[in-house]
Amino acid sequence: MRNKLGLKILDRYIIKKFLGTFFFSIALIILVVVVFDSVEKIDDFIEMKAPLKAILLDYYINFVPYFINLFCGLFTFIAVIFITSKMAAQTELIAILSSGVSFKRLIWPYFLSAMVITALSLYLNLEVIPVANQRRVEFESKYFKKNRYIQYEPHIFRQIYPGTFAYIRNFTNQNKNAGYLSIERYDGSSIVETLEAANVTYDTITGSWTADKYITRSFDKAGNETYAVHDNLDTLINLNITELGKVEDLVTTMKFGELNEFLAQQKEKGSDMVPFFLVERQKRFSYPISTFILTIIGVSLSSRKSRGGTGLSIGIGLGLCFGYILLGRVGEEIAKSSPFLPEIMVWLPNIVFTIIAIYVYNKAPK
Repeated sequence: MRNKLGLKILDRYIIKKFLGTFFFSIALIILVVVVFDSVEKIDDFIEMKAPLKAILLDYYINFVPYFINLFCGLFTFIAVIFITSKMAAQTELIAILSSGVSFKRLIWPYFLSAMVITALSLYLNLEVIPVANQRRVEFESKYFKKNRYIQYEPHIFRQIYPGTFAYIRNFTNQNKNAGYLSIERYDGSSIVETLEAANVTYDTITGSWTADKYITRSFDKAGNETYAVHDNLDTLINLNITELGKVEDLVTTMKFGELNEFLAQQKEKGSDMVPFFLVERQKRFSYPISTFILTIIGVSLSSRKSRGGTGLSIGIGLGLCFGYILLGRVGEEIAKSSPFLPEIMVWLPNIVFTIIAIYVYNKAPK
């Protein structure tokens, strides 16, 4: 019997079990994480006088989407293995396959469920989490003691054009002031000219940096230096104030379109941080897509009735899932420091586990 969506009773039965187990597991782990996090942060909340409304609406509401997305792959795998191994232990799968349903047909409702979870994860990654991260980071910088004074690194190095670098020391967001600004231009490995100023201020309206005095130095090919002191620095450089913040925080607060624009801008500047931004862009797709791969592996592994029962299947599944996460973290770190194909390194876990999925699928009982 089919419903309006063309789903048979078997499809509805598996989808209901799969998604029900998945969302119940996610809800439980999020509850546990929130409780433990609140216990850990309670001293900061009290000491910094964080309002209860801000804690709930600015921090925890924006904290939850990140962790839902973080645990999506793990709990997809657990849900698949749990319900499938349980069905196998109760000989439900034997009855289904014996009735003429092919293994490929059996996977279809799992595939539909994985599609729902993937769509949710993509939506969170591309639209919800960047906005939530922005609000969460603002809350943390305001009410967490350890983050309040380290929104900006004490020493900031940025490439603003190919061969031109800016160094900013002790920038504070409250008064948009930096203790020191240096702009250096290189020709190959040789320095050509520099601009240095102390006590510089960023003008949020014009986007320029101002100071009472500044020094310029220029060097000819023989290495001879020309030195000059000037009054009233007012210079516009290719460096937005948002780029001064922690890079990790900056890119996680950008929606996909904003990230693409920022990446194109950094490529024009010749920034050495481009691999880092490429990794962030690819992560937003690679992790959600892993849901399909982990689902196939989970069904194929747990569809055979074993003496170890559900516990053994879950144990094997958790081992594989943590292997995926570990491989992903290693690939990301290598990609961030590698100028060669950082996107491939991000997708490496999916490539490896796709091969595993094909192998276990072919070995699954048909």
